[in-house]
Amino acid sequence: MMVPNAASRASFGMSDFKKLRVWRKAHALTLNVHRVAASIRGSKYAPLRNQMTRAAMSISANIVEGREHKNDREFARFLGYALASTSELEYHFIVARDLRAITYTDFSSTLDQIIDVRKMLHGLINRLSHSDPPLPKNTQNRTTLLPAPRCSLN
Repeated sequence: MMVPNAASRASFGMSDFKKLRVWRKAHALTLNVHRVAASIRGSKYAPLRNQMTRAAMSISANIVEGREHKNDREFARFLGYALASTSELEYHFIVARDLRAITYTDFSSTLDQIIDVRKMLHGLINRLSHSDPPLPKNTQNRTTLLPAPRCSLN
């Protein structure tokens, strides 16, 4: 898995999300979710189809949006949103399976993709959170004191 840092982002631009393996896996998941959702028949399942595709697209979109930020902390924040969307998507697939709206094969293979993307997101978030060294303890929560203004008694 490619782990970006500030130096690597500066060297080849911020719009390099397509180089991230996690984005490529998430994009493949999105395409598969669209395929599975399109196979669900019946107007009563329209809200479920919509939520499935929206959650899947949110995973990839948050990776893309986060990649555009200038620091690892912001990137990790958007990866957290993508991670939350994997849980939402998993739930929608559980519902679709339990309603027998999708085949077990589609459920199982898509769940494997979701888990794979989730693991990759966890790994990338973990590596990003360890890439920025913490501030020394004596500088954390320290406020800057300004000199008192001079007063004249004239």
